Amino acid sequence: MENKSPELKVAIKAAREAGKILEKHQETEIIRGVKDDKSMITVADAESEEVIKEIVLKHFPAHSFIGEETEAVKSSGPYTWYVDPIDGSRNFAHGIPFFAVSIALLRGEEILVGVVFNPMTRALFYAEKGKGAYFNDKKIHVSKERPDKCIVTVASGRDSIYLQLRRNLLHDLPDRVISSVRDFGCTALELALVARGSTEADIKFGLSAYDFAAGLLLVEEAGGKITNAEGKPWNFKEHSCVASNGVFHDILIGEIKKQKEKLNIE
Repeated sequence: MENKSPELKVAIKAAREAGKILEKHQETEIIRGVKDDKSMITVADAESEEVIKEIVLKHFPAHSFIGEETEAVKSSGPYTWYVDPIDGSRNFAHGIPFFAVSIALLRGEEILVGVVFNPMTRALFYAEKGKGAYFNDKKIHVSKERPDKCIVTVASGRDSIYLQLRRNLLHDLPDRVISSVRDFGCTALELALVARGSTEADIKFGLSAYDFAAGLLLVEEAGGKITNAEGKPWNFKEHSCVASNGVFHDILIGEIKKQKEKLNIE
């Protein structure tokens, strides 16, 4: 992309610097821990976030900063950075090279900048509001594949209801709706793959803003469609979303509704 904004340049720089830390830890024995919500954590999570925070706040000291691992920095201004220093921590901790640094900048509830970087494959996805989505500096677009040839990813938080909904969709969707359904274990990269046209849709339940903010902007700027799980316009306060190429979005919404009814989920 030509004429990147200062904010996007800083986000890319921060993602790359954090990526160096993750690469370094992948070459050593990784000591794993488990947080209260049963998600995986390593020493690299905090190190990565601290580097990102330092770079971002050095350039934009009046902005707020919310990450997954360190104390939030709040300001009175409208701009907030949402950061996941290792999205796909369980993959990272087990040496599976499918994880990413995810950085997004919002003005109020509008996502302005999104960066997703996998240091192990050097895959850099980024987008700015109104300027398109890019993969390693090449503009990308969602695919136009029909359901019979598509791949859909499904992921959820660790709430028992969402986990059961995820399991039902993983097992039921392939037989009746789509070609293949998977869970790769990294929210940001799963959304980036939709934006790139590698997959056709991604369904998320019960996740946090820092999990998917950057990825949603990628899909939107790549020409995709984003709604909540009921098919209504998505807003930033919601913890579930459906992102797709738009070709069979309504079919997915219908299947989600069927499964929620089976499980008696509001």
